[in-house]
Amino acid sequence: MKQLALILALTAVIFCSCSSNASKNTITKEMAYEGVSNYCHSEYDWSIAEDNPDIMTLEMGEETDSVYQVVFRSYTGALVYFYVDKASGSTRMVEYVPTLDIQNDAGTINLFDYI
Repeated sequence: MKQLALILALTAVIFCSCSSNASKNTITKEMAYEGVSNYCHSEYDWSIAEDNPDIMTLEMGEETDSVYQVVFRSYTGALVYFYVDKASGSTRMVEYVPTLDIQNDAGTINLFDYI
């Protein structure tokens, strides 16, 4: 009887620890914003925005069940859309230049590398 109780207790501990680890791997809206912000600050020259910070922005875009969108606007007017997968952190980037109506895939990053 004691062995059965011990097995049930260990099973419960293992089950609880697995579910808490799964929730740690889920990307939150705040994590998506922070990771993309860190990426943008490391990859793009923000010095041009020192006198006028409004010419370069980063904001949350649309959200679906599986993806957060974060939008970076450069001082040139170009936009980079970051599509952050909520489950994996894999982030697809798409550059868009509105004045020329040109859109290009710009690669991928792992969000966990920037948070």
